[in-house]
Amino acid sequence: MVIFNLSSYNPGPFILVGIPGLEKFHVWIGIPFFIIYCVAVMANCFLLYLIAVERSLHEPMFFFLSMLGVTDLILSTAGVPKTLSIFWLGVQEITFSGCLTQMFFLHYSFVLDSAILMAMAFDRYVAICSPLRYITILTPKTIIKIVVGISFRSFCIILPDVFLLTRLTFCRTRIIPHTYCEHIGVARLACADISINIWYGFCVPIMTVISDVILIAVSYTFILCTVFRLPSRDARQKALRTCGSHVCVILMFYTPAFFSILAHRFGHNVSHTFHIMFANLYIVIPPALNPIVYGVKTKQIRDKVMLLFSTKGTE
Repeated sequence: MVIFNLSSYNPGPFILVGIPGLEKFHVWIGIPFFIIYCVAVMANCFLLYLIAVERSLHEPMFFFLSMLGVTDLILSTAGVPKTLSIFWLGVQEITFSGCLTQMFFLHYSFVLDSAILMAMAFDRYVAICSPLRYITILTPKTIIKIVVGISFRSFCIILPDVFLLTRLTFCRTRIIPHTYCEHIGVARLACADISINIWYGFCVPIMTVISDVILIAVSYTFILCTVFRLPSRDARQKALRTCGSHVCVILMFYTPAFFSILAHRFGHNVSHTFHIMFANLYIVIPPALNPIVYGVKTKQIRDKVMLLFSTKGTE
């Protein structure tokens, strides 16, 4: 894991409070977080194992799905273990470099998740709108280019956040009323002008995610136009079923994401405790549900899981 070493400028450790107002319930709140985190880790690891060992799943769609699984593991692991250490062990300190590292991987995995969903929408567009050219369009070389492109784009979008924080001077309190470090929350502790941090930290990632949503919407507009031109009802239902799991994951990702971002920016009447609780649920629930949704709604994965367990049951 990358760690930002800033020995030339180190403002000292920060204190992560946890969930303000619910400190006496931290021990109990940590239990469901721990259970959901374990589900997220086990479900994503099992999905990655299944895709790796089953040759029939070595297709572009499942390659993007495995990338989504890895990114979800990064998203939840960047935040939940530290949160649990606050809830259960009372370890609230985090170094400045540790804070920047955590912030980078949380924001990076969020933006990368959005880009992966966009790539998966393109995969479904090609599969349904140009099925005969699917293999020739989404070649291994093309997939590698897409993966490198979206990974590098996400890196370039989030890396400036790190340098925007290192330029600040922290002469006030170092207490962060949160369970993890996030860009604007840390920047607000500075005694310098943070207008650049606010506008870059809010506008650039949001515009990036909005552009992903627009491209996903365009892809599904073409998909629906193609599906409703199919001659038979069975063919239309089969085509729509192939997109069902992806649509569910899109809704689970973007709906709470936009709500959280807009509420954080404009919801001045929403309690801070609700903001923190919702932000914590967001980094653990989608990573836990995504592999389950794909396992239940994707026939190829569902069949392989049933075959795997039925084979083990007869041994």
